[in-house]
Amino acid sequence: MNASSDSPKPVAAVITSWRTNSHADVILARLLEPEAWGHKEPYALKLVSIFADQFPDNDLCRRYAQEHDVAIFPTIAGAVGVGTRGVPVEGVIIVGEHGSYAANTKGQRLYPRRRLFEGVVNAFRVLGRRVPVFSDKHLSYEWSFARWMVELARHEGFPLMAGSSLPVAWRIPPLTLPIGAELTDAFSLGYSDLDAYGFHAIETLQCMTERRRGGETGVASVRCLSGKAVWDAAEAGLWSRSLVDDLLSARKSFQSSARPVTQRDDDALFLIRYADGLKAAVDMFNSVGECFGFSCLRRGIEQPDAAVFALQEGRPYGHFGYLVRAIERMMVTGRPSYPVERTLLTSGILSAALQSRSEGGSEIATPHLAAVHYEPVDWPFASGPVGTPA
Repeated sequence: MNASSDSPKPVAAVITSWRTNSHADVILARLLEPEAWGHKEPYALKLVSIFADQFPDNDLCRRYAQEHDVAIFPTIAGAVGVGTRGVPVEGVIIVGEHGSYAANTKGQRLYPRRRLFEGVVNAFRVLGRRVPVFSDKHLSYEWSFARWMVELARHEGFPLMAGSSLPVAWRIPPLTLPIGAELTDAFSLGYSDLDAYGFHAIETLQCMTERRRGGETGVASVRCLSGKAVWDAAEAGLWSRSLVDDLLSARKSFQSSARPVTQRDDDALFLIRYADGLKAAVDMFNSVGECFGFSCLRRGIEQPDAAVFALQEGRPYGHFGYLVRAIERMMVTGRPSYPVERTLLTSGILSAALQSRSEGGSEIATPHLAAVHYEPVDWPFASGPVGTPA
């Protein structure tokens, strides 16, 4: 997976803020100090410039920049151009996660990912060159912003990739669905905050369901239920409790103390109806502790497929190393390691789910998401025991 070369590619970073264990830290510090994060093989990327939107009291950006001779610029154009009238970098990494930003009434943190992205594109236009861009996690909290970002990248003609570390994290057992699998039911398990971690749980689902027969053909509707309504929906046959239970064996393989799911008042459920008829559920259950997982049924196969998507909970957060390898590959080759449309669809599903929740669990028709089509690709996830460096 390593795409290292004798001459690392210079990259710019455009971030919200950088503190200990923030996404900026676990992504960018790997480029500056790979050995400190457990990587025997350095990355083929060299961080040369930074724009930071905020500098909190516990800021690390200035310290790292001083120690590693990385320039901090007061504008995005300055960082992209590294103080010149051109674009001497070979890629831009946008990390719009963490920092002090408001939330809306739907519980979405209003990170300025679209604003940061627009600043990068404006720099490309002014400075006269376009290079690959990676944007961490959601494209945006707002569907129209997310779609605009993808369409603008196409219009401007530069590669765009986005998303989180969940698709490249360890899987216990190491489950890979064959491309073209005929799925009859699908389920994803998550926990904690519906915005920040709901994205991870939906992305866990999406990186698997996109491999079904016919490729990804979009989503027709989304609904979010809460509390007792989650379990009433199971009784009504709207989602399958057995797919939760099918994950227990994998959860015990990862964490011996794992117990069956128990009903709680803060349970939440995303019901997703794909345009091709597949129905999927994303359950956010805090009773499982820190756990993401996926299970599904395939036509003609009696036993379900199930796996925990395992993260290294604590430094060096090795799953981020595999994400940086995917970023590295795009910036070295100029080709996205996997489709940005996955993140576009995931962002749109989450936005619709939180809209449904704000409306008391109404079903949200999503013809805009039914228009998102793409083909999956094979890209490796983390190998070896949890914590094995990328």
